[in-house]
Amino acid sequence: MNPANPTQWVEEYEAKLADLKKKSEDLTENFAASTATVTSKDGAVIVTVGPNGGLQDLVLKRRAVELGSARLTAVILETARQAQKQAAQQVLELFKPLGEGTEAYQMVSDSIPDDDQDVEETESYNEIDEFDDEPEPAPAPPPMSRPAAAPQPAPARGRRRADDDDDDDNQPW
Repeated sequence: MNPANPTQWVEEYEAKLADLKKKSEDLTENFAASTATVTSKDGAVIVTVGPNGGLQDLVLKRRAVELGSARLTAVILETARQAQKQAAQQVLELFKPLGEGTEAYQMVSDSIPDDDQDVEETESYNEIDEFDDEPEPAPAPPPMSRPAAAPQPAPARGRRRADDDDDDDNQPW
């Protein structure tokens, strides 16, 4: 940059600004499309997450029913974590053109779990024995229709109207 030529300085600044704007637009466009879909090892669970790691879709195949609740929970969580990691890595790739040394890049990079954490989590899920599940409670019986109203007692006979304390003065008969 030549300080003696302000026009050149402005042109270089505008070129850098245009480049940064283009990179920012590309990032915004591609960010929305950065989803990850992962299938569990046994094929029982398919998880899709968005660029922010939020669950977008969960598919349970026929095999999922056979796993039992504890094992199924573990498989869903493990598969979701793998999908979240893939989505985060895609987002991280989108930030590279803006500069690997930026705060935004570092923030995304720091949010991706290490491979060591994945191994520990996977091992703990694999320790779950599908026979450790508590038995499923029996389904609740369908709601019954309301019981018929109890019959109302017949009005007392032989009582005179004048004896009725609840008599309304506006009803002369």
